[in-house]
Amino acid sequence: MCRYGSDHIRCCGNSLLTVKTQVCFVCASHLAEEMRLKRLHIRYYPPGIILEYVKGGELRNKSIDLLDLNLETDIEKLIREIQETEPLITESRTDQMRLLLRTLQDKLAKQDDRRFHQFKALQAHILPLTNVAFNKSGSSFITGSYDRTCRIWDTASGEELHTLEGHRNVVYAIAFNNPYGDKIATGSFDKTCKLWSVETGKCFHTFRGHTAEIVCLAFNPQSSLVATGSMDTTAKLWDVQTGEEVATLMGHAAEVISLAFNTVGDQLVTGSFDHTVALWDVPSGRRLHTLIGHRAEISSVQFNWDCSRILTGSMDKSSRVWDAASGQCVATLSGHEDEVLDVCFDCTGQLIATASADGTAKVFSAATFECIAKLVGHEGEISKVCFNPQGSRVLTASVDKTARLWDVRSGACVQVLLGHTDEIFSCAFNYEGDAIITGSKDNTCRIWR
Repeated sequence: MCRYGSDHIRCCGNSLLTVKTQVCFVCASHLAEEMRLKRLHIRYYPPGIILEYVKGGELRNKSIDLLDLNLETDIEKLIREIQETEPLITESRTDQMRLLLRTLQDKLAKQDDRRFHQFKALQAHILPLTNVAFNKSGSSFITGSYDRTCRIWDTASGEELHTLEGHRNVVYAIAFNNPYGDKIATGSFDKTCKLWSVETGKCFHTFRGHTAEIVCLAFNPQSSLVATGSMDTTAKLWDVQTGEEVATLMGHAAEVISLAFNTVGDQLVTGSFDHTVALWDVPSGRRLHTLIGHRAEISSVQFNWDCSRILTGSMDKSSRVWDAASGQCVATLSGHEDEVLDVCFDCTGQLIATASADGTAKVFSAATFECIAKLVGHEGEISKVCFNPQGSRVLTASVDKTARLWDVRSGACVQVLLGHTDEIFSCAFNYEGDAIITGSKDNTCRIWR
């Protein structure tokens, strides 16, 4: 089975180390001959090392994930484990690996207790906003609106870079093709999705085929596909290069309201108002599992970083964690008194946050599923929740016209972001966690730094 692909036998059982595209010892010598390491890159969030190498004359990348790296980690032991597992990391790379791992530890040691101040209040659209999103670096962001446009903004200056015009109804779902950030996808109530150039603002393709409103979308990590979810009960996959439809994912009995690719890009999860979640094999378009257990509409779905777990939120007041391989529910996270409107993992997949119409959010351990903190203070439902990249803060957006920052461990509210004059429905951190954007029904988007 082993031939340099995803079916390699895992060589290291230590939970700290996950090498994507694992290698077995039988193949290690062949790999060393066929592959040549060019350089190593550090990845801060989540912690990891990116290997840039040449194989068959082609430049490729793979990652060594270090999701459990902490200040107590024995670096020398970790280097040995990596070298046993990854043939590209030879003895000659030991000093370089030691430097990179210590740099990662130094980054983890920095306390993130910053306070944010309103930098810009942008009268972004003439009608209410629908969503906001950063590119990977956080240098720019986009806003969608009921005014049928999407706009691209420069984060540092607050200046508008482009207005993306062409949709004939509300622009509801928006996304950058991160980590590249050179394309934007917009999904509209006009039943189409459009693909745009970030540099010029020109439309590359219009994806037609849905028979009802598009309400969610996502790029795969390779930026070769766009997935769209629609009120017509289907999801579709589209080819970024050609603009052609690749597959229609049918099987839900009601609207597809949320979807997400895993970090490898070979699986897609869709959540529906039919109370179920479906897991799809992207290359074949085949449904792998139907996740059954929620007793009301699904509101939000997400994979964790290592693709082993799926998190779902539902109008039945609960969230569930599922095993991605088997499709079985491994935990039900309860305690909210009203609908769960949003859920998310932190970037390492070790923490879970849930946001509810009951005006509270909760933080859970993804290992024990115990509630670590209950975030109490909003005076209305919370529609959006997200972690900062460091995993030390939770950001919530509420109909009470405020966004709030919370300490993950204590549950204390550390800051209230004031200024919006109507409900806030969308919020996001940039990659470094030193900027926030909030989008509101008051037609404004605010940058906090």
